[in-house]
Amino acid sequence: MDCKTIEMKLQVQSAQGTNAGREVELPENIFGVEPNEHAVYLAVKSYLAAQRQGTHKAKERGEVAGSTKKLHKQKGTGGSRKGDIKSPIFRSGGRIFGPRPRTYSVKLNKKVRLAARASAFSAKASAGAIMVVEDLKFDAPKTKDFIAVLNALGANEGKVLLITADNDQHVHRSGRNLPNSAVLSAGQVSTYDVMRANTVIVAEGAIAKLQEQFA
Repeated sequence: MDCKTIEMKLQVQSAQGTNAGREVELPENIFGVEPNEHAVYLAVKSYLAAQRQGTHKAKERGEVAGSTKKLHKQKGTGGSRKGDIKSPIFRSGGRIFGPRPRTYSVKLNKKVRLAARASAFSAKASAGAIMVVEDLKFDAPKTKDFIAVLNALGANEGKVLLITADNDQHVHRSGRNLPNSAVLSAGQVSTYDVMRANTVIVAEGAIAKLQEQFA
């Protein structure tokens, strides 16, 4: 990733797509660092690994139903040596080294997680893919209202991530039916969410919440 010199001040946009008449300064320790590609890789890997349920299970020899009687004597038959019918060499026998329930989670240190998230935000800021909008308030969950906001902001193409200050259910439920949009609070957003979005819209109040995480 190449990090260019970026303007740390952005105009705040209204929900109607007009200039709100004020600027907001993006924290340099979040939006203006040199991206660390390896930290981003580790954070995305950890996130995707955590999505795996790990509930896979295959029956092994001791768990398969069947007789434990030895099929024939050890010597003198001309055939190979065999145990019981539950042996893995037979159809319906147990599975050798089958999958067992496990967790795929990968632990990351807090410094690595924060470095990865700052790298992701900085890469998007460098690419001009960050927008700041006034805190949205919907009277009720309405997808059509959410689409109208995206259209007004010119963010109706590609994947869009809206970061809110708090977990506003009306805003969240308004955007959850759209396949190419995601609405997350500042406390929920991950490096993966930022990296997969083409446009990141940050609610004005969410900037302070992000700063608290990096304090």
